[in-house]
Amino acid sequence: MTAAPAAFDPATATIVIVTYNRSHLLTRLLDSITVMDPKPGHVVIIDNASVDDTTDVVDSFRERVGTEIVYRKLETNTGGSGGFSEGMRTAYDLGSEWIWMMDDDVEVIPDGLERMGAWTPRFKSIQGRRYDYDGSEFYWQYRIAERMGIPIPFAPAGFDASNFKEMNSGCFEGMFIHRSIVTQIGLPDHRFFIYWDDQMYGWLASRLTTAVIVNEFVLRRTREIKQWDMGVRHMNASSNAYRYYIMRNRAFIKKYYREHGVYNPVLFGLGTTATFFKELIRLLFVERTVRGTSNLFRGIRDGGKIGRDRTWKPMPALEN
Repeated sequence: MTAAPAAFDPATATIVIVTYNRSHLLTRLLDSITVMDPKPGHVVIIDNASVDDTTDVVDSFRERVGTEIVYRKLETNTGGSGGFSEGMRTAYDLGSEWIWMMDDDVEVIPDGLERMGAWTPRFKSIQGRRYDYDGSEFYWQYRIAERMGIPIPFAPAGFDASNFKEMNSGCFEGMFIHRSIVTQIGLPDHRFFIYWDDQMYGWLASRLTTAVIVNEFVLRRTREIKQWDMGVRHMNASSNAYRYYIMRNRAFIKKYYREHGVYNPVLFGLGTTATFFKELIRLLFVERTVRGTSNLFRGIRDGGKIGRDRTWKPMPALEN
């Protein structure tokens, strides 16, 4: 007779936060954690070499957040990818069974951990839902066209009676993942710096377990971002750095796809072309400019160098 899955214990969960020079946003997030019920066993904060008062803010919450804070200030800015890699490593080393990833520009719904925990007897890679800055329901593209390596923008937004949908992607703004999956995948790949890293990690997780997005609102964005509103869908403003890494990091996706035997040069090339034109549309319709296209071409050029690197290896699995 198969034993029933153990009930979720909040103390076995760790929230991982990555922050960089946004102490005002981190304050709001930590304030929201003080009123969580239940609370996680640990809160890990990875500071990407901030030069503002982030350290003082963290210290001010140690006695009142209601759980243990583990603070790591990195010597250099490693980007979101490096921050989440270090954060997951720290949470893993603490013995955490569940790791909940988030940026500093969200706040947690008070019963968010309980809502996520309710799904843990069934799934090991879980994404909750999020309210946008204005209180509207944020739509996240939870499925990718695998061989093209890009999100599917028309994946259905609604839920049926099951209140979950299978996904083959991931987002570090809310990814809730079990230790056993982290052991098999390894840490997030810090080489991405920013962009595509969480999609890749979620895709890897979906190859090991049934990954799902659940109909539970557990986070709320606290930073307003310029958008092009397209109804249910929307397109956010970007930056020159994002444009560069969006194109450069396609080379890392290609490397992982080759490693896992799913690389199709024609379909992946179409995905890269679609990504390029999507960024042009973002420039024209969201940012109302054509300046910034040079960063797309720089990313393509440097991605080509990565593609020719024969020494490249994927992130290794962790030892239990």
